[in-house]
Amino acid sequence: MIIRIAAPVVGPVPLIVARVGLAAIFLTVVARISSRRLNVAAHWRHYLILGTLNGAVPFLLYGYAAQTLSASVMTILNATSPIWSTVIGAMVSRRPLERGTAVGLFLGVAGVAIVVGLDRVTLPSGAQGAIAACLLAAFSYGVAATYARTAKSVDSFSSAQGSMWAATAIAVPLIALAPPPGPPAVHVVLALLVLGIVCTGFAFLLFFRLVQDIGAGTALTVTFLIPVFGIAWGSIFLGERIGWNTIIGSALVIAGTALVAAGPLRRVRAQMR
Repeated sequence: MIIRIAAPVVGPVPLIVARVGLAAIFLTVVARISSRRLNVAAHWRHYLILGTLNGAVPFLLYGYAAQTLSASVMTILNATSPIWSTVIGAMVSRRPLERGTAVGLFLGVAGVAIVVGLDRVTLPSGAQGAIAACLLAAFSYGVAATYARTAKSVDSFSSAQGSMWAATAIAVPLIALAPPPGPPAVHVVLALLVLGIVCTGFAFLLFFRLVQDIGAGTALTVTFLIPVFGIAWGSIFLGERIGWNTIIGSALVIAGTALVAAGPLRRVRAQMR
């Protein structure tokens, strides 16, 4: 919802610069308070990979998509991240997909097809590029989460902080190509502050810890909740109209993602016993 408020005003590039820059500053302050040090010389490649795949690329794509798509549609497409992560993980490990996972993939694809193919209420004409951008962003999240799970030598806090500084270094030069149209209004500035500090900096502290503790696919199951809140906030605060297919498509995506994540969740429970 916050991206939907800010992106049409400031543009996708200033949006990402503010988002990752504020997140990096916030995490640096936390690091100073907790006496943590960021070993850039030893792990700069790791930070650059995460900053690109889990920061610069998906944030820029969502910023672009938010200029066209509603918040509800964006959150539904974002909910495919665990599906991408599971497929990528299976390819990397060369293990066959379980039957429930395959069914979940089918339901997820069907749900996305219903949302983007049948809705003429919430989808404007020419939205195909924005839809592709959201799906590519979700795919990038899946790649990043799978990679983060394999990088056990770097702690979760350093991964969050280092990746945000790397994303900032990537995004700042792009301002010359797409500068902001003018000074934003106060409500847009407040939206950017919340997006950078709370929705990115603080959230990434939790996310990377979950990836280390329970795995990439399972950690991404938080996206079960995103369509529910995204549809609700978009309707309540932005006045977005919700089509019947948005509800059905969202339910299918959530059900499909739940089936995809069922296997990793069972393995995590077995390890915790």
